[in-house]
Amino acid sequence: MEKETGMIDCKPAETPMIPNQKLFMEDDVELVDKGQYQRIVGKLIYLAHTRPNIAHAEGVVSQFMHQSQVHHLEAAMGIIRYLKKTSGNLVAWRRTKQKVVSLSSAESEFREIAKGVVEALWI
Repeated sequence: MEKETGMIDCKPAETPMIPNQKLFMEDDVELVDKGQYQRIVGKLIYLAHTRPNIAHAEGVVSQFMHQSQVHHLEAAMGIIRYLKKTSGNLVAWRRTKQKVVSLSSAESEFREIAKGVVEALWI
């Protein structure tokens, strides 16, 4: 995504969005390329599934998909700068063969909850 936006050498950001930043439509402000904005925000929406730390900021910038202004694009670029600073996923994905056969669905749910708690404590 950095290559498409031309932000390969950008300075990383500490947060995905300025705290308490309010985005809204302003009068007499230049609109940006709608297609480019939608591609960037679409990729951020996809990333938010595995990166919950950007979910709020992504939700804010996605409200302006049909009429995006310069400051909306700047906010989306701020999320990209934040992504450059952070590496790795907050959600671990892995697949393993099941070692135990449960006799009920409740038992299997409890086993999976226990595994999830152990992994969360490890992280």
